[in-house]
Amino acid sequence: MKTGGPLKGFAEFSRAVAAQGTILLKNDNNFLPLQKQETVAVFGRCQLDYYNCGTGSGGSVTVMYSTDFINSLKSRNKVIVNETLYDIYTDWVSKNPVQPSNIVKSTHYEEMEITDSCVKEAAQVSEKAIIVIGRTAGEDNDNTNTKGSFFLTDTEKNLIEQVCKHFDKVGVILNVSNIMDMSWENKKISSIVYAWHGGMEGGNAIVDVILGNATPSGKLPDTIPIILESSLSNHIDKNSTEFIYEDDIYVGYRYYETFAKDKVKYPFGFGLSYTKFKIELLSFNLIGPITNSKSNGIEIKVLVTNIGNRYNGKEVVQVYVEAPQGQLGQPARKLITFAKTHLLNQGESEILTLFSPFFRSASFDDSGISGFKSAYVLEAGEYFIHVGNNVRDDQCPVNSFKINNTIVLKQVEEAMAPSMSFKRIKPVIDSAGRFHIDHETVPTQTIDLAQRIEERIPNEIPYTGDQGYKLKQVGHNQISMEKFIAQFSPAELEILVRGEGASHPNVTPGTASAFGGVSKKLREFGIPLICCADGPSGIRMEGGLAATLIPIGTQLSSTWDYNLIEMLYSMEGKELIKNNIDLLLAPGINIHHNLLNGRNFEYYSEDPLLCGKIASAVVKGIRKSGVDATVKHFACSGQETNKRRLNNVVSERALREIYLKGFEMVIKEGKVNSVMTASNKINGYYCASNYDLNTTILRKEWNYDGFVMTDWWTCINDIVNKGEGSQNNLANMIKAQNDVYMTVGNYGAELNENHDNIHESLNNGNLKLSELQRAAINICRFALKTNAFKRGHMLFENTHFPAQTGPIPKLIVNNILEIENTDNLFYFESSGKFQINVTYSSTAKGLGQTACNVLLNDFLVTTIHVGNTNGKTFSKKLANVKMDQGNYNLKLDYIPGALKITKIEFIKL
Repeated sequence: MKTGGPLKGFAEFSRAVAAQGTILLKNDNNFLPLQKQETVAVFGRCQLDYYNCGTGSGGSVTVMYSTDFINSLKSRNKVIVNETLYDIYTDWVSKNPVQPSNIVKSTHYEEMEITDSCVKEAAQVSEKAIIVIGRTAGEDNDNTNTKGSFFLTDTEKNLIEQVCKHFDKVGVILNVSNIMDMSWENKKISSIVYAWHGGMEGGNAIVDVILGNATPSGKLPDTIPIILESSLSNHIDKNSTEFIYEDDIYVGYRYYETFAKDKVKYPFGFGLSYTKFKIELLSFNLIGPITNSKSNGIEIKVLVTNIGNRYNGKEVVQVYVEAPQGQLGQPARKLITFAKTHLLNQGESEILTLFSPFFRSASFDDSGISGFKSAYVLEAGEYFIHVGNNVRDDQCPVNSFKINNTIVLKQVEEAMAPSMSFKRIKPVIDSAGRFHIDHETVPTQTIDLAQRIEERIPNEIPYTGDQGYKLKQVGHNQISMEKFIAQFSPAELEILVRGEGASHPNVTPGTASAFGGVSKKLREFGIPLICCADGPSGIRMEGGLAATLIPIGTQLSSTWDYNLIEMLYSMEGKELIKNNIDLLLAPGINIHHNLLNGRNFEYYSEDPLLCGKIASAVVKGIRKSGVDATVKHFACSGQETNKRRLNNVVSERALREIYLKGFEMVIKEGKVNSVMTASNKINGYYCASNYDLNTTILRKEWNYDGFVMTDWWTCINDIVNKGEGSQNNLANMIKAQNDVYMTVGNYGAELNENHDNIHESLNNGNLKLSELQRAAINICRFALKTNAFKRGHMLFENTHFPAQTGPIPKLIVNNILEIENTDNLFYFESSGKFQINVTYSSTAKGLGQTACNVLLNDFLVTTIHVGNTNGKTFSKKLANVKMDQGNYNLKLDYIPGALKITKIEFIKL
């Protein structure tokens, strides 16, 4: 069973993107770029064990190769690498390999302890030293405020001290997935580079930068604090299931630039180059009246000139608003637009025109203190506009405009306000003009949610039964969608809202899920079986199927170049097409609210505008190839610890200005058609059953007409009364207008394998048929836009698995294979088409899922995903296959423990 594999040229282009997303934080005495024939000693095991991505579903891409730092450096033959030191590290790493369990569960690799004499000897023959420090984190694996995670280990600290003791010229490369502590920085360290995780070409990319083949142009997407605890958000309590967002809208630089400027190590938007730039203001204009129109706003023209004398480079121009404090209170700065130049040669200039609609400067009033409750407003006062190359350094004279009376840009209705009372911070200004933290009570919910839901239940479409209509007739405007959906019985509608996976046998092998035409009857209606695949850093296909691993999300946002990212993802779209994948489960755009969040590498920034612009570019790029993207995790997914039980308590203002803003941009600018809700709760409601999130804001306010899926095996609680969550409560998911549950097992949708409550709720009236029909309309409307619909048929059905030759192993009796271990050799006596069934039990704890890849002769057949069966034995269909007479090896790739597989049966078709 083969797939299309990696796209030619994609990895090479991703290398250039990784170089542009590399951030040069420090470069005293022009330590970088390294010059020809300079002697360099490289320290740190991560020069060899170089991280290429974070962990979990957002990073587990199988690659045909991956590059490291030291061998990429040696291959250029430009500098003289200390071979003695290289041999020492190579020998130690070979004797102390990274254990497979540590790749996923650990945030660092054990570092080699090096003797002082070894460092001294290296300094005698090498002029410069480079230390490579590595970190990772990921899904279900947060960072911690401990050594070996956010902080250096003692061994790493000692290494830096030893190298700085003996070398006068020291550089540090941070091969990391997240911002980390930098208190170790000292005057002896000449250069610091954030290389991030650059994908499979990451080793080549960072070498391109340090040798001067590429000039760094990355800018920080996050603030680097001096002390982790200086912010209100950088903590994770593993014993808590509630996170109160006391910092409100004051996230990242909005907090630091307002309240704690002296607690910043490197400011938001900062990044150096090998050259220097001059930014000159050419004009500042207000376009049109101050309204909510996207055409009306602030226009700024600047002239950017490369005034260096040796290197070319790119510069990012950033524009921030300093709004009047008014009644609402404001951060000292807020990013409202940015742009990046093309590659400027020495002496070359470019005119950039930057535009920011007025609504980007607006604030949301969730209390009515401005006089306009539930409205986006520009309060009266003077708005100062700062133009520079980071949040602090103005490069042009400050301009401003005045508003005499508060202007309402958009009136909306209250939605998602918390029900519990808590305090949030707010600035007060002393007589010297300095900001201090005050607190105010957060407004709580005042609307009747049950009444809102009841009043907006759609009208039922009368059931007609099968009239022979097909989905393609809707696509050709021959019949209405309502007429098509009228044919579906309640039972057929129930099946449609259940996704299946992973590694569904009828779509591209090893992918995350399939939905839509999950039953024969649904496919007869013309609904295609749609293939979904992770993820943010490239296509993840289990079973050893290769794709292109691209730089992590944080590195992409560090480019501040949405045009470049759109080009990158247009190639991702082509690779999706090549592998017959219809929907990528990316981008992830949650705010970097907490620097310890393990999945920050999948996301982009602490700033919603930067998140939204980069994510919109991702979606636009993918859609150019005729496939689609899924924006996730909607919303407030700020940590992995306890994420399926965590209740995020957030004000409506913070939600609308910070945590939902990036999603709003992707809906309106990126035109995304697929949204994935998060696993956590917001103000008591699980995201999958949050009516105001999925209906009031997403669909009614933002005019979204795509479909919504859950995150995998999420919980759902009552749409009005909240309460405890359940993986079976799909009725409330449908009522909230979250359309598809991900996932039941393969072939489990028709059987209602997870025993969800849809059928029961239809019968007792808790769920209306019209609500289920509404979900079906959303799914089918999306299906019409997919490449799967254009194909018109399933690509993988009754896939052929050829036999092997050789000595005959054991025969199986009655086509039943009793499972004794993970490798099962057997001789198959007959040829033809067979249905494979599995008998299993599971004792997974709580909501846990266990998984097992099933392979025939080293080809992936499917993946078994099961929850807790309380030790009871069940049987289920795995796949339909074609088999020959001959030898087979059935491998079960899983970690024995909770899951027990006792029997595999081959039923002749």
